[in-house]
Amino acid sequence: MSKYYTAKRTRGLFDPRSTEPFKLSRSKIDLFLECPRCFYLDRRLGVGRPPGFPFNLNSAVDALLKKEFDIHRAAGNPHPLMSAYDINAVPLAHEKIETWRDPFTGIFYHHEPTGFRVYGAIDDVWVNPKGELHIVDYKSTSKASEVTLDAEWQDGYKRQMEVYQWLFRRNGFPVSDTGYFVYANAGRDKSAFDGKLEFDVSVIPYAGSDAWVVKALEDARACLMSDNVPAAAPACDYCAYRAASGDVIIGAKKRQSAPGKRAPASSSKNTKRKSTLF
Repeated sequence: MSKYYTAKRTRGLFDPRSTEPFKLSRSKIDLFLECPRCFYLDRRLGVGRPPGFPFNLNSAVDALLKKEFDIHRAAGNPHPLMSAYDINAVPLAHEKIETWRDPFTGIFYHHEPTGFRVYGAIDDVWVNPKGELHIVDYKSTSKASEVTLDAEWQDGYKRQMEVYQWLFRRNGFPVSDTGYFVYANAGRDKSAFDGKLEFDVSVIPYAGSDAWVVKALEDARACLMSDNVPAAAPACDYCAYRAASGDVIIGAKKRQSAPGKRAPASSSKNTKRKSTLF
């Protein structure tokens, strides 16, 4: 039995009648932009997408990078990567850095016009001599070609950074438009495994704009306030799967109930299972 779908989720759902702030994570904003229907099913009706597989290797790289940059944070000097890429900054030493990194707390802001308590967990923050903050995100991959931010699927990475920039600005911090992706690429040009992975680590600057965030929040609230399930995004594989499987199930039920059609002999156990499915 699935541990995710034993019953419809009832906690943490959006209630149009409530006046309390509603927690909305950075990832759920991206879900709304990706597919309003999946967003509505998740936040309003309590049926989320199936969870993905955990990226344990990526998590390990994140943890190691944080430990490495924390050494320089404590010392108040730049990491060698920052010097190698001529980045005039140091890791920010702030009492809330671990809170901001925590996925259950993160950095948050109550956007009163929509009633959303927007939050997100960052990887790192650097500060330059002018006191401006640079939002930093760690990424890891394994590819033979040079790492860039040019792929369409990486637009989500860019929006992620822009939401973080928006959150820090709304909390009163001076934030540079320039953020950085620290990208660890494993296994390039390696002739043998030898029981270890070697990473090439690069730093990719990105000039973000958070001008879209408020409009996205307003649209997301309008979506949740409606009693009508929104249309699926044309490119949403989850909605396409639901539609295709629904059509097949309906067709099977019609064939089973058609006059003159007899269901094949089966055990009572199998009959019960089929009646539950259809």
